Amino acid sequence: MNMEKDGYINSINLNANTDFPYLVLDVINEHSYPRNPGFHVMHWHEDLQFIYVKRGKIKLITLGDSAITAAGEAVFINKNVVHQIQQIEDCQYNSFIFPDYFLGFYMGGPARAFVDNIAGKEQMPFFHFEPGTGWNESVLSALQKLDKLEKEKTEFYVYEVLLLLSEIWLLICKNISMPMERKKSATEIRMQTFLKHIEQHYSEDLSLADLAESANVSKSECLRCFKQSMGTTPYKYLIEYRLLQAAALLKSTDDTIECIANYVGFQQISHFGKCFKDKTGLSPREYRKQKSSQF
Repeated sequence: MNMEKDGYINSINLNANTDFPYLVLDVINEHSYPRNPGFHVMHWHEDLQFIYVKRGKIKLITLGDSAITAAGEAVFINKNVVHQIQQIEDCQYNSFIFPDYFLGFYMGGPARAFVDNIAGKEQMPFFHFEPGTGWNESVLSALQKLDKLEKEKTEFYVYEVLLLLSEIWLLICKNISMPMERKKSATEIRMQTFLKHIEQHYSEDLSLADLAESANVSKSECLRCFKQSMGTTPYKYLIEYRLLQAAALLKSTDDTIECIANYVGFQQISHFGKCFKDKTGLSPREYRKQKSSQF
């Protein structure tokens, strides 16, 4: 178990409780289909993930690194990796999310070793696929076929998906050598502390000084770490995280909007309403009503 993910959001596969827990998201300019709240905070999931960029660019951010992926390229995100996706420019991408047991063929079989050699390994949080390299091209082609399958499902859809995912994994196993374990930078260690502190104290009156003190650094160093690692400020990230928690409460509880606003750390309901609408395009009341009708 990767202990670094403790305290971060576990993003659950929307199809996790089905007999085929394979989820494909079509994300266009931060709007996801199927719909999700659309908040952008550091999170992790127990599944493997491939992202294929169709238009524009995305920036993948982990606790220790980042990578830009442009149109026609793809990125693999390993399971249990704390990460965030930021869109750049006018952007569209497909996200393919699935459990690693899809690739083992059957329980206790010898193929499982080829899964465990890579899945969940901290030495490989992600891998970037670019056109122009023979086997990279094959992976990109397979991801395009997975996208096409979503639009043209046949009676063989499930089996075709499993074959393509296994084809991609075999290419990865044949062509990627596991890198040596990397030593964490000071910025990475500090960001891990900052983000955990936000997740544990977001509902409180959390100041920049409090956050900096959690890692025993100055306020300017805290600001520098956020800017370098995530391209944002601690305050903007905190607001985003509070809105994410509020959205979950609006969907799952009957608590009043004022109560939810106070609980997640907004001292003024008017400020909460404005921030929520700026982010989602809906008032908290409208968001709750829409989500209720969907379920």
